[in-house]
Amino acid sequence: MPRSDAALPEYDRCTVPEGLVTRRRLRDMGLSPGGNEGPVAILRCKLCATRPQWSCRHPTRGFLLRVDLAVPKRVPTLAQEWALDQAMAARQTCGQCRRRFYICLSKKLGCCLECFDGTPADPSSLMTLPASAVHRLAV
Repeated sequence: MPRSDAALPEYDRCTVPEGLVTRRRLRDMGLSPGGNEGPVAILRCKLCATRPQWSCRHPTRGFLLRVDLAVPKRVPTLAQEWALDQAMAARQTCGQCRRRFYICLSKKLGCCLECFDGTPADPSSLMTLPASAVHRLAV
């Protein structure tokens, strides 16, 4: 598709002006899009770099945002982190043996593979619970 003046400006990978970055680069910088209303330019894919007269329509293209409108990422509260941990625990805990894994278990099976068909679980895939506190006053 030929380029038009009405579309967003397009840049090749090494010609992006200062102050424009992708969402992934914003995340690496600890920022979120914030005040950006949408992309201000397009980062062309490698294939389209060989055809400068054509507009890039490939799914590998990137959208560029302004850094000066970005805001710092929000930090979750302890209550939010606790709620997320509880939600992940529900997805990672076997319904039969009550062991928690580092991966999410299959909803279809409803349990770990060891409980389902006897396949032994890798010990490195299991979360170990913290040791219980030992009473040390009488020691």
